[in-house]
Amino acid sequence: MHGPMIRHQSPAIGRNKPVPRGASRMVAKEPLSVRLPKANFSIFRKLMWPVLLVGLGFGTYEGAQYLMPYADRPITKVSVQGDLAYINQESVQERIQPYVGTTFFSIDLTRMRTELETMPWIAHAEVRRVWPDQVVIRLEEQLPVARWGNESLLNNQGQAFAPRELGNYEHLPQLFGPARAQQQVMQQYQVLSQMLRPLGYSVARLELTERGSWFLTTGAGSAGPGIELLLGRDHLLEKMRRFIAIYDKTLKEQITNIARIDLRYANGLAVGWREPSAPMADKPAVAKN
Repeated sequence: MHGPMIRHQSPAIGRNKPVPRGASRMVAKEPLSVRLPKANFSIFRKLMWPVLLVGLGFGTYEGAQYLMPYADRPITKVSVQGDLAYINQESVQERIQPYVGTTFFSIDLTRMRTELETMPWIAHAEVRRVWPDQVVIRLEEQLPVARWGNESLLNNQGQAFAPRELGNYEHLPQLFGPARAQQQVMQQYQVLSQMLRPLGYSVARLELTERGSWFLTTGAGSAGPGIELLLGRDHLLEKMRRFIAIYDKTLKEQITNIARIDLRYANGLAVGWREPSAPMADKPAVAKN
């Protein structure tokens, strides 16, 4: 009989080794460049930009000073453009002569334009530089439409201007009125001219008095000699329509004997006859509408 067997077992390697408490891990060391403090360049950048701007400005100024004698040349040519019928070229040359010889950048274009527009026949002047040494002037003339009183002309905008000689403009209609009413008289002249044109008449003279009354004289035309129309102070268009209607019915046949027509009546007109053919020269006839 065999007795119990006792096996001898070798202890497992490391089984009886004490287990360390807690966990442990390997930590990689950071590079030196990371561990060192970073340099702060923000202050440097803040200081750098003003320095660069100052340097750039100084360089630009010095370059401009160096190039200015080559760029700022004296004006050698002044060109005058525009459809000119009334403007005297010699007078224009006299006005701009003081500006010839000044340099390209120093010439005062505003003063030159103002100086030119003080000339009677110049309505508008445009002045500009053309590189490298030229000035171009474009002129717009006044467009005379009528005489204003005895010493001036009116343009198409109702603005008065006074050229030296008016003898060449006797053919233009003559308008009168207060200085403040230049545009009003011009506008009324244009309206009345359109209304009279179908009858073969034109406006030779139109006057607005200080009290506001209108007097019109037609020019001699295909319809007959000129006649005077007394229009009063208001309702001018209505009175002119009444005159046109009665003219076609009654006055046309007698127009050569009529000197004036008074339209200041509410519903009619009065006719003043020419002398000596007028049988009723002292008492104007009244025609009812």
